[in-house]
Amino acid sequence: MKSHFTFTKKQRNGIFLLLLIIVVLQVGYLFVNRPPSQDVLVNQEALEAFTQELDSLRLVQLEESKPKIYPFNPNYITDYKGAQLGMTNEEIDRLLNHRKQNKWINSVEDFQKVTQVSDSLLNALSPYFKFPEWVSNPKPSVLSAYVKQEKTFAEKLDLNKATAAQLKTVNGVGDVLSDRIVKFRNKFPGGFIADIQLEDVYGLTPEVIQRITSEFTVKTPRNFEKINVNTATLEQLVTIQHIDYDLAYRIIEQRQLREGYKSIDELTKVKGFPINKIDIIKLYLSLD
Repeated sequence: MKSHFTFTKKQRNGIFLLLLIIVVLQVGYLFVNRPPSQDVLVNQEALEAFTQELDSLRLVQLEESKPKIYPFNPNYITDYKGAQLGMTNEEIDRLLNHRKQNKWINSVEDFQKVTQVSDSLLNALSPYFKFPEWVSNPKPSVLSAYVKQEKTFAEKLDLNKATAAQLKTVNGVGDVLSDRIVKFRNKFPGGFIADIQLEDVYGLTPEVIQRITSEFTVKTPRNFEKINVNTATLEQLVTIQHIDYDLAYRIIEQRQLREGYKSIDELTKVKGFPINKIDIIKLYLSLD
């Protein structure tokens, strides 16, 4: 083994020379193959055009990602819908408070007056407003006749005997609503107790109800025996519209705590009581 690693002076010089040649060749290779440095020329006009095109594509993408607005009745804007449309919480609250008073918005001017939205937002939203047909195209003859003279009780037709064809003579009542009123009335043997029960007919707005009651009224209310709220059983209470078993149980529970109700209006203090239906529920109750 020793003979393999023992070199003469000439051999050692040869090895060193070989290593030197290898190092020189490697360094030369690096410098020879390096690409010549040069400045990159940029076409500013082409770059700006490309940048503008990218920006326009981004704007198109943002526009497409925005929620689309379809025609809607501004009277039924909810908190979520209002936020989507860009309304502030205060503007939405003004609209909701207006509706809680059973008041309606019938024009673009009314909407801005109630909500106090800015002109720019109003201009963006108003093209999508869709009001009922009787608001957009009122019948002057019917409205003017209503304004001139309101019918007396004797002049009005009996709501419990009115046909669907007769009901359709009222502005805002078509085939669907007239049939719906008759079917709802016929659910009760003997028909309606009072005009206010029209509020339970799906799709009737306060304005349409007002126009119906200007021509029709309950002249022959159905016969029934009122229920004493201070002695009523659970089974009796659940026969009343808008009272289910849970609410009936709470009414009886509150009655025991209060040692009897002094007024039917006290029912509105019961948890979960439908306050907006108190006038209809009153039709069925008494304190005697």
